[in-house]
Amino acid sequence: MENIIKGYYGSVLEVDLSKRSVQKIKLSQDDLRKYIGGRGLGIKLLWDALREPGLDPLSPENPLLFMPGPFSGFPIPSSSRTCVVTKSPHTAAKQSRFEHASTVSYANMGGFFGPEIRFAGYDGIVIRGKASSPVYIVIDDDRVSVEDARPFWGMGTDEFDRRFIDELGDRRFRTCYIGPAGENLVRFACIINTAGRAAGRGGVGCIMGSKNLKAIAVRGSQMPGVADHRAFLDVLEDLRNAFTGIIGGRLTDQWRSVGTAGALETSSENGTMAVRNYREGTFLDVEKIGATVAKEKVWIRNFACYCCPLSCKKSGRVGSGVYQGIVHDGPEYETGTMFGANLMISDMGGMLKAIYLGDDYGMDIISAGNVIGFLMEAYEKGCIDKQFLDGIDLTWGNVDAVLQMIKKIAYREGVGDLASQGVWECAERIKKDSHRFAIHVKGHELAAWNVHADPGRGICYVTANRGACHLNGKSVAEQNIRAIHDSLGVCMFATDHGRWYLPGIGKKAICNMLTAITGIRWTWDELMRTGERIFNLERMFNCREGFKREDDVLPERFFEEPLTVGEKKGAVLNRDAFNEMLDGYYTERDWELSTGRPTESKLRELGLAFALS
Repeated sequence: MENIIKGYYGSVLEVDLSKRSVQKIKLSQDDLRKYIGGRGLGIKLLWDALREPGLDPLSPENPLLFMPGPFSGFPIPSSSRTCVVTKSPHTAAKQSRFEHASTVSYANMGGFFGPEIRFAGYDGIVIRGKASSPVYIVIDDDRVSVEDARPFWGMGTDEFDRRFIDELGDRRFRTCYIGPAGENLVRFACIINTAGRAAGRGGVGCIMGSKNLKAIAVRGSQMPGVADHRAFLDVLEDLRNAFTGIIGGRLTDQWRSVGTAGALETSSENGTMAVRNYREGTFLDVEKIGATVAKEKVWIRNFACYCCPLSCKKSGRVGSGVYQGIVHDGPEYETGTMFGANLMISDMGGMLKAIYLGDDYGMDIISAGNVIGFLMEAYEKGCIDKQFLDGIDLTWGNVDAVLQMIKKIAYREGVGDLASQGVWECAERIKKDSHRFAIHVKGHELAAWNVHADPGRGICYVTANRGACHLNGKSVAEQNIRAIHDSLGVCMFATDHGRWYLPGIGKKAICNMLTAITGIRWTWDELMRTGERIFNLERMFNCREGFKREDDVLPERFFEEPLTVGEKKGAVLNRDAFNEMLDGYYTERDWELSTGRPTESKLRELGLAFALS
C-alpha cells in the first residue's frame, strides 16, 4: 500500500451530478509531490480529465475543481485560500482549429470554504456532469447528499446566503454559491463565499451554473496530520511573530486600516489606474471614492479570512444621499476602480450600490466594469446609439445607467445578452474599429491596473495563463512564486516576495512549514522548480487548445494613445521595445520565440514529457 504524504488525506471528493454519484478518488502521491495542491494539483487533474482539446467549456464533461492547498485548515496565518480550476468559458484564441478553444481558468478565493473542505477530510472537491434541475450539495464529513435547489434558484447571493444557512440549520457549515449571473450563464459570472468573498475571474460561476449547481455546503470535524509537530509549532510561532514588530506590525495595521482601497489614491497618483476605459491612468476625483473618505463616512467593521491577522475586507453603510442605507463591502481597489474611476463615477454611494448589485447578481466586477466602460466609449464615439442600448443613456459617470446595465447583464436582457459575453464579443458585433479600445487579452478583460506607464504589467497581462491577470507577476521568477503561493493556499498580501518592507510569510518559513507538515525536505530551489512546472503545464494546456504567440498581445490603445493627465502624462508603450521584452521573457522561459510554446527540452527537464503527446 502506497504511503500517503503527511499533511494530505490522499483523496478528493468527486460528485457526478449527471449520475448522482459520490466517490472518493485517490490522488497520486507523485502528483502531490510535483504539484503540491491548490492551483498546481488543479491543473494536473484538469489536464488528466480533459485528454482531448476543444471541449465546450459548458458541456457536462468539463470538471469544476475546488482545490485548497496543504497549508489550508492549519492555523497558519493568511493561508486559507482556495483555487477553483476549470476550462474557461470566457477566453478564446485568435486562430485555432477548435471551435471551443479556451484557456485554463484558476480563480482564487479566501474566506473559510477551503479550510472546511480539509476539515471534512478531503484535499479537494471535483464536480462533474450536470444535474437535470437545480441542486445544491451538502458535505458533512463523509456524508454527502445532492439536494433540490429549485426553491432558491433565481435568488441573489445576499438573500440566498441568509436563507441557505437557515435551511442547513447550522452556521458551522461553510458555503459557496452563484447568483443570477451564474444561473443565466454570464461568461464572467463568479462564485461567492462567506457573503462577499469571491472566486471572481475567468467565469467559474458560469461553469457552476452550467451544471445547475446553486451551492455547496461543507462541514467537517477532522484535521490532517503533520510529520513533525514540534517543528510545525516552532515555525508557526515564527510566522505569527512576523506579523508584529516594527515592520510587520506597521504593515499589518495598514492592511487592517484601509485594505486594498489604500491603493486607489496611490495608483491614481502613479498613473497606473484604469480610468475612462483605460484612456487615462489618473482619476482627478479619486479622493471622493478612496480609502480616506470610505474610512470616515462608510466603513463600520473589518472582516478577516480564516486565521488571518490582516482583516483587509471592509464593510459599512451608506449614511446619506440617494443611496442611503446600502449595507455592503468595499470599496476595494479593483471594485472601486472598475465601478468608479473606469466609469468616471465619483459618487461613493452610487459606486457602492453598483458594487452591491454586482456581488448580489454574482458577477466578476472587474469584467463587468470593463465591458460597461467599453460600451460607454462606443456610445460616446457614435459606434452605437441609444436604441442599441435599449434606451439607456450610457454616459460617463451616469450611475443610474450603470445600475440598469448591471441588471441587464445578469439576466441577459436586450443589450445585456451581448454584454454578458464579454468585451471581445461586443467589439466583434459592433465593429467600426471598436477593437482598438476593447481592453482584453485572449478575451479576458484587463483588471484595474493600466499599463501605459508600466510595461512590466503589460508582460504580466499577456503571459498570464488564464488571460489578462494582474496577479500573474511581472517576471518569470515572480510568476513561479505566485504559482507556489496559489498551490499552498497562501495569500499574496501576507508574503514578503523577498522585499523587506512586507510582513508575513517568507521563503524560509514556507520551506520550513511545508517540511514540517509533509516530512519531505523542501528547499526554495525545489519550490521554484515546482512553480515553473505548474506554470508550464498551464501553458501547454493552452497550447494544446491552439493558443500561440499571436494571442499574447495587448490592446492597441496602450501603444497608440498617450495619457493626457497626471504625473505620467504622455506615457505610452513602445511596440518594438515591448516585443523585445516579450522575446526576453520567452527566452528566459525557454519557449519558442515564434510560437510561445515550451520547448521539448524544457518540458522534459520539468518532468512534463507526457504533455508532448
